[in-house]
Amino acid sequence: MRQLSIEEGMEMFDALVEAYDEPQRHYHTASHINACLAELDRHRSLAEYPAEVEAALWFHDFVYKPHASDNEKRSAEAAQRYFSKAALARERIDRIDAHIMATEHKAEATNSDSALVVDIDLSILGRDESTYARFEQQVRAEYRWVPMFVYRRKRIEVLRSFLKRPHIYSHVAFRNGFETQARRNLAHAIAQLEGHQV
Repeated sequence: MRQLSIEEGMEMFDALVEAYDEPQRHYHTASHINACLAELDRHRSLAEYPAEVEAALWFHDFVYKPHASDNEKRSAEAAQRYFSKAALARERIDRIDAHIMATEHKAEATNSDSALVVDIDLSILGRDESTYARFEQQVRAEYRWVPMFVYRRKRIEVLRSFLKRPHIYSHVAFRNGFETQARRNLAHAIAQLEGHQV
């Protein structure tokens, strides 16, 4: 990989800053990326290719349009454009692409580094109750255009899909740190969405 010029590096950084500062974002902001990068710092030893994991975390929500269903695909394409310009090896770009696409959370990650990106992205589920409650409020704000009765039904489906997994987290370190609290948070959120007193 050739070294990015200062101008190219600033172009990439400015694009990232601009993307994560878009007005429709309430959770998927630079604060989310900062939290992800901090989590990577704590678990960097789990990564086979730490720089690629970091690159994927920077770009995994680069495109975030609440009305769209292809945000991860478009984010991965943006990463490909920037890293191709930097002449990054094709196999490395492909791995970064796979990591970003894994954050669709539609299927189990196919390799350990993709699983690490997913675990980091989902670490919010296992935070303390107040942090998780704020996360739910921020997600709702991003989908405020959706009628509440529709939002409740779709959100419950998403949250239950995580609860149905044998494990929410792939890496043991994340299971030990987040699994129990994540399941508690998810169950509480579902009950609230269903209108139950908990």
